[in-house]
Amino acid sequence: MDKKNFAFDKMNFILLAVGMVIVIIGFLLMTGPNSTDTTFEPDIFSARRIKVAPVVCLVGFVSMVYAVVRKPKG
Repeated sequence: MDKKNFAFDKMNFILLAVGMVIVIIGFLLMTGPNSTDTTFEPDIFSARRIKVAPVVCLVGFVSMVYAVVRKPKG
């Protein structure tokens, strides 16, 4: 079987996996306690949950897009 027929090479798959791990880390950074009808949790407005985590997710998604559009060498 000729390897030139494949759209992705090993590096594309590695970059996709790294991007997915970054996205998962971003979603984990968004988790935390939530507010209920009787109690208010001020942590829902923490910088980690509303600033850092979405940026981490965005970086992960951009790296996954790069992994898909990256042209294999050869």
